[in-house]
Amino acid sequence: MTADHEAVWKAHTDGEFLHRDVAATMRTMSDDPQVVHVPTAMGGRGSKDVRSFYTSYFVGLNPEDFRIELISRTVGVERIVDEMVVSFTHDIEVPWILPGVAPTGRPVEIPVIAIVGLRDGLIDSEHIYWDQASVFAQVGLLDIAALPALGAEQAEVVRDRNARLNTLAR
Repeated sequence: MTADHEAVWKAHTDGEFLHRDVAATMRTMSDDPQVVHVPTAMGGRGSKDVRSFYTSYFVGLNPEDFRIELISRTVGVERIVDEMVVSFTHDIEVPWILPGVAPTGRPVEIPVIAIVGLRDGLIDSEHIYWDQASVFAQVGLLDIAALPALGAEQAEVVRDRNARLNTLAR
């Protein structure tokens, strides 16, 4: 069962990022899916809204250098939880993560968590989480110098077991 879940998730993400094909992506989903990008409240509920979200704001609307690095995956009976590092250059508007923000040309690298619900062998829900303050800091919209927040350093503490911790403690 878990291998089937992973195969469906792979087909789904291949549709989104490799093939950039909304129809292929939707074929991996249940009849009444939901997609929620929590920090920006972007997404959709129900096939029509999810398809509209993918078409208008997500599939094919990522920078050319957009990359996902899988850090860990947990597969259960009805869920997949992926811990990833997402990186890209903000050289185009990226509506799902920076809606309405003109390209800054700056690099972004953030840890992302995806909680994927499956029902009857298809994706029924996606709840995607990241730290929006980190994104704002990396594109120059937020000065975090005086704040207890990190920019791209967040990705390093996830990927590198030797990365320094407790750097914000003063």
